[in-house]
Amino acid sequence: MTDDMGYECLSSNGCLSYNTPALDNLAEKGIRFTHAYSQPLCTPSRVKIMTGKYNYRNYKAFGYLDENEKTFGTLLKEAGYATCVVGKWQLNGVNSEFKSTDKELLIRPQHFGFNDYCLWNFIGNSGNRYADPKLYQNGKELKDLKDRYGPDVVSDYAVEFMDRNKERPFFLYYPMILVHSPFVPTPDSEEWKHKNSRHTRNDRFFKDMVEYTDKIVQKLISHIEELGLTNNTIFIFTADNGTHYSLTTQTVNGPFRGGKGTMPDAGTHVPMVVYNPGKIKTGFEYNELFEFSDFLPSFADFAGIVVPEGIDGKSYYPLLNGQKQEARKTVFVHYDPLKKGGNERWYGRFVRNKEHKLYSDGRFYNVGQDSREKKPIPDEQMTSKEKTLIKIFQTQLNSAPPHNFKQPAEY
Repeated sequence: MTDDMGYECLSSNGCLSYNTPALDNLAEKGIRFTHAYSQPLCTPSRVKIMTGKYNYRNYKAFGYLDENEKTFGTLLKEAGYATCVVGKWQLNGVNSEFKSTDKELLIRPQHFGFNDYCLWNFIGNSGNRYADPKLYQNGKELKDLKDRYGPDVVSDYAVEFMDRNKERPFFLYYPMILVHSPFVPTPDSEEWKHKNSRHTRNDRFFKDMVEYTDKIVQKLISHIEELGLTNNTIFIFTADNGTHYSLTTQTVNGPFRGGKGTMPDAGTHVPMVVYNPGKIKTGFEYNELFEFSDFLPSFADFAGIVVPEGIDGKSYYPLLNGQKQEARKTVFVHYDPLKKGGNERWYGRFVRNKEHKLYSDGRFYNVGQDSREKKPIPDEQMTSKEKTLIKIFQTQLNSAPPHNFKQPAEY
């Protein structure tokens, strides 16, 4: 799960600005999802994907995961899988009201079901994530990383984990450090050759970072092949939210500006590719809905364990296993990141299908024609079908308990 990479960033999704051959190859041979939806921001997505629940059920603070929650790591560990998480953590509540000692924080990944970890954004001042990174691995801060690149260190540990567990079922969760700002050189950038240039910030390095993400994907796929595990491994790629709003990507449909932190497609429509050659013999597009709560119940079904009660997601076991999948009818997003300094203009709830979207404040859009949500549909212009949809969507919105969102600014 890459960090801050919208749907538009993959060549297979029509991108003209960046080259992603490894991901394009997986999309061609696996399943390319055209309607996968995340939360608009990092921690809300991480809490939702790991627990299978909507944010109003268990989201308590930005940068924090409630210690009472069970994650997909917990479930798979209990089912006998070796489990590991590498990359960006951002769940220890370091800057929130939920305080813990450093000793307690060092074992929080294990508390959430991960035997092994190698993570950034873990304790205290997060430190660098790219050049000269500050990383923690299995209870200790890693030393001697002065000339190392954070994404290389954590992906090397992912490879090591697979090596150690190749004879047993394993689950590797990799919330990537890339491609989040600051936009800085990668080891493939010319500037990396000069140590004093490695922290240079410029939007032009975003291209290098997307392409380095693709390179790491190929690194993992190649290692799975080397271990002879290709036909017995499900590889899933997605992103936690849309691209940073300072960036514009050129696509076959024209320029597309990022919308991280916002609720339209630019903030919530993410790439998703599933590669499972043992079951999926020919690649295809999946043009139905998928949301982040769906991962946990899907993994539970693959592991042959009962999906816990109180889960909001829908299992995609049939689809990922090469069988017929019942289509999801709607996607639901509750978004209040509980973050100081956030843009409250975008906080709220929505229910949507592929073409239409209703917000909790009553705004209703045809997002198939107006993905930027520039103009809600006026009552007098609604079709009878749209009026029926509003009633259906509103019933789902009403099923969630009230939440004190601040009123949005004028749109």
